[in-house]
Amino acid sequence: MAKQDEGQIGVVAALVRSTFLVNAVYAESAREYGLTSQQGQLLCVLMAQSYGMGELGAVLGLAKSSLTGLVDRTERNGLVQRKPDPEDSRAVRIALTRKGSKVAEEFYVETCRRVENLTAGLTAADRDTLAGLLGTVVAENKVPVVFLESGGGAGLEHERQSP
Repeated sequence: MAKQDEGQIGVVAALVRSTFLVNAVYAESAREYGLTSQQGQLLCVLMAQSYGMGELGAVLGLAKSSLTGLVDRTERNGLVQRKPDPEDSRAVRIALTRKGSKVAEEFYVETCRRVENLTAGLTAADRDTLAGLLGTVVAENKVPVVFLESGGGAGLEHERQSP
């Protein structure tokens, strides 16, 4: 394979490599909080609201059996709880516990800080351009909200959004 100039890569390679980079940062942050990446993602999704299992599976892109295992393990750690669904007595909703809310908030803030640091070498204008372009890609591909907004890059305040 021919060696490429490190600063010049195509859009496919750039997106794939940036995905690996963000996933590595996310996994490192999760480990420091005693979480798996999927547990960290679950906690971040639940920061906005509780979800039924079907909704949660769709947002996280997990099969029912995988989701059940994830929720079971996270529940055993005291981070989430199953609550009766007020609209369907046969169903449950998954929500953060007090401990889960605290861990989710701390994990979220630290992960935002680490991911934001990935763009430290860019100017503010370049970060805005990057955010706009990636935002368009995400919107056009209808990517569910699995991580809340961090305030557009300036601060770590976040808006509570639902998917």
